[in-house]
Amino acid sequence: MNNLTLLTILASVLLSVAAQISLKAGMGRLIFPETLISVESFWLIFNRFVLLGLFCYGMSMVFWLYVLTKVEVSRAYPFVGLGFIGTMLFAHFLLHEPITMQKLIGTLLVVSGVFLLAR
Repeated sequence: MNNLTLLTILASVLLSVAAQISLKAGMGRLIFPETLISVESFWLIFNRFVLLGLFCYGMSMVFWLYVLTKVEVSRAYPFVGLGFIGTMLFAHFLLHEPITMQKLIGTLLVVSGVFLLAR
């Protein structure tokens, strides 16, 4: 796997993480299912954070499609597990979600699996 492909994989994963954080920031104000049927809640779904999250997912997919033209999916897909680290860290620093020992150990186990599969 060359450096450009590796950078593209990492860009795809980072965009996916950005999408998750943006979607959470945008949807964090809603309380489901009570507000699910209100017109106001419908429009909250289309706030800037949700739209940014959808855009990031779209760009992540574009990068991923490029990756799939260059690398076997069984070699590329384990790198998606790195998104667990990014999501946990960004959620902690931007959304003030706690990092518990259980989350930390689980994330480290997933990342260990990524390294084993990527070799």
